[in-house]
Amino acid sequence: MRRRGALALAALVAALGACDGGGGELVAVGTVERDHVELIAEASEPIVEIAVREGATVEAGAVVLRLDERRMAAEMMRAQGAYNRAVALLAELERGPRGELIEEARAALDGARGNLARDRGELQRARTLYKQELGTKSALDAAQAAFDMSQAQFDRATAELAAMETGATSEELDQARAAVTEASGTLEAARLRQERMTVRAPVDGVVDALPFELGEQPPPGAVVAVLLARHAPYARVYVPEAIRAHVRPGGAARVEVDGVDGSFAARVRTVAGEAAFTPFFALTEEDRGRLTYLAELDLIDESARELPTGLPAEATFDLGASASATDE
Repeated sequence: MRRRGALALAALVAALGACDGGGGELVAVGTVERDHVELIAEASEPIVEIAVREGATVEAGAVVLRLDERRMAAEMMRAQGAYNRAVALLAELERGPRGELIEEARAALDGARGNLARDRGELQRARTLYKQELGTKSALDAAQAAFDMSQAQFDRATAELAAMETGATSEELDQARAAVTEASGTLEAARLRQERMTVRAPVDGVVDALPFELGEQPPPGAVVAVLLARHAPYARVYVPEAIRAHVRPGGAARVEVDGVDGSFAARVRTVAGEAAFTPFFALTEEDRGRLTYLAELDLIDESARELPTGLPAEATFDLGASASATDE
């Protein structure tokens, strides 16, 4: 970070020097850069494998490192079990009870009906004997209790058979389908978490940094690897205030790199809306000529793909043409 800040300050000083050149062509100076891709830890688990070294070239999808996935595997097993139960319950509700269960329920109802008829007769006899003063009050109460129990069993057997023959209600089916959907989402989330225990390169690139060692346990969200993207680099330059009004995203430019013959076609990616380091309202009219604005230029020539990162660069802008003309 200190080196990058020093380079930026040096580029600003050089840019201001270029602005002092009187009648010479104004240039924007800076450095060649590449996009940094930070790979993070999905969970706080120990690192069990580091598959690359710093400086190694990797392709998109290549394994960079692996975290211990045993906890995530157990999570996925639990989620799989919950999903299987939800699917089985829905299938049972949609199919309805098996025929043998319905026959069993009918037999239970017939038995309850017989018991109810028997206890009804016993209750009538107990009442008759009690009226004739040939039976006791306790015998009558016992007969009444037996009849009430038989009635309850008969009612329950009737309801169970009706529920089996009717099948599940639409509300029960909707609840079961919702449970399957929820369990499916939980399972997919667990599967993704387990997959992300293997950290892979999202783009072709060069391994710039591996902050953790084998066996260390990074916290969730910690950066465990930094890649420099292998696609064409870009130039980060400081645009002099004198031409800032004419430099816009999409505009064409040429970039020269120290130690490399010739120049590279470029397209303006972004231009900062605020001046670097010193706010414009704190400067006099004369001093405002020293302002610079940070810009990023995509190097669109195929030959620029192999440029090393960090080389000093100078950019000149074609203020009368667009980048589309450069592409042609």
